[in-house]
Amino acid sequence: MGSSCSNHLGIPPPKGPNHVGCTDFMMDHTAQGSFFRLYYPCQETEKAEKPDWVPNMEYFYGLADFMKINRTWSEKIFEYLFGSYKIPAYMDAPFKSSEKCPVIIFSHGLGAFRTLYSAICVELASQGFIVASVEHRDESASATFYFHEKTEPGPTQESWPMSPSASDRDNLLKEWLYYRALKHGESEFPLRNKQVKQRADECILALDKLTQMNSGVAVQNVLQTPFDYTTLENSMDLCRTAVIGHSFGGATVIESLCKEVKFKCGVALDAWMVPLDDEIFPRVKQPIFFINSEKFQWAGNISRMKKLDCTVIDRKMITIRGTVHQSFPDFTFLTGNWIGKLMKLKGEIDPELAIDLSNKATLAFLQRHLHLEKDFNQWDPLIDGHDKNLIPGTNVILLQSSM
Repeated sequence: MGSSCSNHLGIPPPKGPNHVGCTDFMMDHTAQGSFFRLYYPCQETEKAEKPDWVPNMEYFYGLADFMKINRTWSEKIFEYLFGSYKIPAYMDAPFKSSEKCPVIIFSHGLGAFRTLYSAICVELASQGFIVASVEHRDESASATFYFHEKTEPGPTQESWPMSPSASDRDNLLKEWLYYRALKHGESEFPLRNKQVKQRADECILALDKLTQMNSGVAVQNVLQTPFDYTTLENSMDLCRTAVIGHSFGGATVIESLCKEVKFKCGVALDAWMVPLDDEIFPRVKQPIFFINSEKFQWAGNISRMKKLDCTVIDRKMITIRGTVHQSFPDFTFLTGNWIGKLMKLKGEIDPELAIDLSNKATLAFLQRHLHLEKDFNQWDPLIDGHDKNLIPGTNVILLQSSM
């Protein structure tokens, strides 16, 4: 998947003290299983390679479907623009951490997939977190895949062993699941509400799988990567877990906090609040941090965030000046100014400055509510919007009718 691209473009390297590794986990080969990219502190290694940013061509097909453009020519354009980029982490590198790692589950936005927020996930891992970036199977990802068994020949599902050998893998067929657009005349809320519930369940399932690995329980990774997951035993601080997501993933943060009290706090990046039932808002008891872009939000959406305001639970909101909705995914680092602004992938602010502000504010919030013994509190002023590139709260004017 290689092509030429500008030398100055690329996903920014992490700033934390740890080298970062990544690997993919798929536990249970069916669409009901858990699938995520794991980012973690790793040993420095010469052998490990940096993975392609887009792992399979099918994701380009899915992006074309999501953008409602022709697959054939969009594949060539996407391959030319993005095909050579690598994630600044080492694939399947050995895990290494001097202390137990707090855990973050990350939820992607509509039309995205597990690798598109690597700038955020790699930075968090470099600061000592274990981060599972879930690839959702609710038909909101541009593309994802799972496996099903060949009917002839092959074992039935009931007779499947816990840890399939290579020969068992031969009985599995890869099945791609693409983004489902709204049908003509279809109302959006019922679909998105159903999806956000599934997405939250998938975030909770990912946390459950990490909990099993941390406890030393044998798990089956259908993808059979060379990463030794047994090195993760007793590596995680599961009393310190958070959930983070962008856009539809921001809504997934709220739903996940409502469903699972093991998540101690949440960070919602430019959250799209439409999929959520109003009735869940009073049931969310954990701290939430809304980090918004300047150009995406509107009064109705902000007013729904405001319904989560609470005098006894920390609920914060800031807005990053000069940002657009796509200032959070990696696309913003991989396109020049002209294409980036034409496709609304770039705002007026330097994208690395924007993501740095978001990441530092996130780390400060996580330290505060996961009770971490780190130096992230140096960025506490950002939580309250104290920076020339931040707006405390929102830039959106709320009329009484929208409250």
